[in-house]
Amino acid sequence: MTTSTLTTVDPTTLEPIGDYPTHTPAQIDEIVEQAADAAATWRHEPFAARTAVLHRIADLIEERSAELGALITAEMGKPLAEAAAEVAKCAWNCRHVADHGPTALAATPLSGPDDAAVRIEYEPLGVILAIMPWNFPLWQLFRFAAPAIMAGNTVILKHSPNVTGCALAIESLFAEGRGDIRLLSTILVEESVVGAVSDRVIADARVAAVTVTGSTRAGAAVASSAGRALKKSVLELGGSDPFIVLDDADLGTAANHAVRSRFMCAGQTCIAAKRIILAESVIADFTHELVSRVDRITVGDPTDPATDMGPLARPDLVDQIQRQVDTSVAMGATVLAGGYRLDRTGNFYAPTVLADVTPDMPVYNEETFGPVAVLVSVSDDDSAVETANDTEYGLAASVWSRDIDRAVGVGRRIDCGAFYVNSFVASDPRVPFGGVKRSGFGRELGDLGMREFTNARTVWVSGTTA
Repeated sequence: MTTSTLTTVDPTTLEPIGDYPTHTPAQIDEIVEQAADAAATWRHEPFAARTAVLHRIADLIEERSAELGALITAEMGKPLAEAAAEVAKCAWNCRHVADHGPTALAATPLSGPDDAAVRIEYEPLGVILAIMPWNFPLWQLFRFAAPAIMAGNTVILKHSPNVTGCALAIESLFAEGRGDIRLLSTILVEESVVGAVSDRVIADARVAAVTVTGSTRAGAAVASSAGRALKKSVLELGGSDPFIVLDDADLGTAANHAVRSRFMCAGQTCIAAKRIILAESVIADFTHELVSRVDRITVGDPTDPATDMGPLARPDLVDQIQRQVDTSVAMGATVLAGGYRLDRTGNFYAPTVLADVTPDMPVYNEETFGPVAVLVSVSDDDSAVETANDTEYGLAASVWSRDIDRAVGVGRRIDCGAFYVNSFVASDPRVPFGGVKRSGFGRELGDLGMREFTNARTVWVSGTTA
């Protein structure tokens, strides 16, 4: 593999904004060696030192919030307000992990015989390879990396090529957070060789585990490589999240949250409300509430404060969403809003609402990664649950009802990693995040996320009553 160049492109103007040389195999080997050396040292650092680093990184994030937000917007098209919120969330996560990590990672005493002391100790695994996506270029990395590093691991980051500037900015933050130990290193490789490079790094004896956030296809490939190498893997993959509106829901509130969930980040989120499942009796009223709000979404330059939704991150994503919409409409879906790419420079697509959607349509049975809301009618709660579960994915779900017990009862019957009642789905540093079925396995965030990349080692000491 020879050195080549990664070029990032502004999705708003379609102009190149950065060129970055890729790493050679020898350079990647050196990065792995440095990460392993760092892990051997970092695992012995006390919690106080680890928390200090995370607080320092949080400080740096906050000091550079405007710069980091502008970089996110330039590379993947997120409006500045959304980018600023993402940056702030990364700082919050670092501080939360720093403040709560020592307790979550402390040895857990267990019951044993009277003459033995038994406990579980959470030991770091070592070097973790992180393969990350572009839609939340800082948050996706920090929600994994802060807990992993708090646990005593080090990280090698393989980020999406279109957010290479963000990847290097992240590397710089960690370098300044603790300059004498290389806690996080970035490898830059062409898209065409990502699979081969990932396989080689995962198989390397100096690498202990791998995590990937991305498509189901990418996750399956990484899990296969990890399985061959007998390495732990955590997969946070796609979703087709149901947003269930029962017949007694507050329709205005539900519509507000549906719009925010589905059209934030131009619909390019795994936990968006991708299938809005409606009780028959509220379809007309909810549809009116939803479409009236969608019609007010301002699409435009993401650096303009008046913009609600920016471009999609890449041209191929526009092509993909247009294919899904066109095929579904040809099969009988009704366009209530949008349904077309906007005739302007950039990767812009109109906020779209489709009704009369059936399970055979692409917008129902495929993951839609763009600004398209689909409406599905159901007759009762049982039908809502059946429809919600009618997918290969199982990331998250939300249920809307004035009757909390009823909503919780519906949510408990949905196959997913989390369900939210009267709230749209969002990741939060305080609670675990992850899915089931083809949405992946393992957990990020919360106490479970802090322990995910550790060896839960049993320690049994006989001859003591301590």
